[in-house]
Amino acid sequence: MTSIQIGAQALLGGFGDLLLRRQVFIRRLQWGIVAGYAALLVVPVVLPLPASTDFIWTNLTRFAQFVFWGLWWPFVILATALVGRFWCGILCPEGALSEFASERGAGRAIPGWMKWSGWPVLSFISTTVYGQLTSIYQYPKPAALLLGGSTFAAIAVGARYGKAKRVWCRFLCPVSGVFGIVSKIAPLHFRVDPASWPAPRGRPDAVNCAPLVPIKTMQGAAACHMCGRCSGHRGAIRLAWRKPAIDIVRGSGRMATGWETAMLLPVMLGLVPAALTWSGSDWFLAVRQWLVEACLDAQLMWPLSLRLPWWLLTNYPAAGDIMTIVDAVSLLALLALSAALATFAFGFPLAASAWILRNRVRPMHHLAQSLIPLASASLFTGLLSLTISQLRMDGIMLPIVDDLRGALVLAAAVWSVALCHQITGLYDRRLGRRLLATCLLALPTLTFAVGWAAFS
Repeated sequence: MTSIQIGAQALLGGFGDLLLRRQVFIRRLQWGIVAGYAALLVVPVVLPLPASTDFIWTNLTRFAQFVFWGLWWPFVILATALVGRFWCGILCPEGALSEFASERGAGRAIPGWMKWSGWPVLSFISTTVYGQLTSIYQYPKPAALLLGGSTFAAIAVGARYGKAKRVWCRFLCPVSGVFGIVSKIAPLHFRVDPASWPAPRGRPDAVNCAPLVPIKTMQGAAACHMCGRCSGHRGAIRLAWRKPAIDIVRGSGRMATGWETAMLLPVMLGLVPAALTWSGSDWFLAVRQWLVEACLDAQLMWPLSLRLPWWLLTNYPAAGDIMTIVDAVSLLALLALSAALATFAFGFPLAASAWILRNRVRPMHHLAQSLIPLASASLFTGLLSLTISQLRMDGIMLPIVDDLRGALVLAAAVWSVALCHQITGLYDRRLGRRLLATCLLALPTLTFAVGWAAFS
């Protein structure tokens, strides 16, 4: 290790120690974020909907929409990919409120059903679908209902379970699964060295790991909230650099589960791209047209005219924005179709690659982890389209941004293929088999990236 690398590691370790020493300041910062979050969530609900002449800088509702969907979501995903889950540990208002409630709550034991690994996948799917049905990106009421409801649930869970813990964040948060997956490509982590962990003498010191991570045996950074509370603990934990995506190849990626694969394939590579682009999709229009004609042929008028409350389906007559039953069914069909296509397009090559490597179970989920760069890039660039569209509404044009988004997804696809090839080497050293397994997964990976770049 060169002197520059040693200095960089020392500087980074010092930053981790700084986080430990500044926990009081971090708490105050969190309360400031909670106040701003609450104001931007609640105040727009009681204001009239913005007019076409309102801008981000002149209308609080437009400003709140831009903060939540133009800045918060895309750039939290980007930050998680670059530096890990610092947002969760230092800035997230839900995490801060849940831990605050847990410090003063009943402190009950966490029930077994809450620890089910499938909750992050199911909750992310349900919130994504509900958000599209109610037009959460365009209107403050569904945003307040969904985000506010999630925050209320986080507080309620904290008040009932655990003691000074973030039980909601660990097991139930709708985006914890996504953040855990994206953080695997980050070049920063809190490195744990169990070999240097000294035996306790007398009463051992303790670290309150709010997200309930077993820090002594922690592998990777998927569950770590990067809060800094364990920095320097027993001389065995330090904030450090690591090779980007090494966690995927040789870290926690080796212990990948079917639920992580489910989050990657049908959700992040299927459901999410469709959810972010459905309004301009030719497939959506084709399904809707077919359903309209079917209703007319059957003389069923209610699916074309029935209006449900805004908290079930988009219903804003003053803005000329109403989602009918036919619209909702068309959207759900498109989302389901996109998820199924992604599952088939990537799942079959993954299974075939695992079979080629003469191990039908173990490497399949590990190989799926190689798709994390692609899934992360498509998620970020898809959310970035919300930023771009809001800025364009106000006459702000960002040059070549669409080309850069496409280039980022293509580069991520190439990275995913390279990671796949590295992973194959852990299961079979014969170059021919490795290349064949890699090529099988490279085909849908590059096809997805080219299609995303062309149509995003």
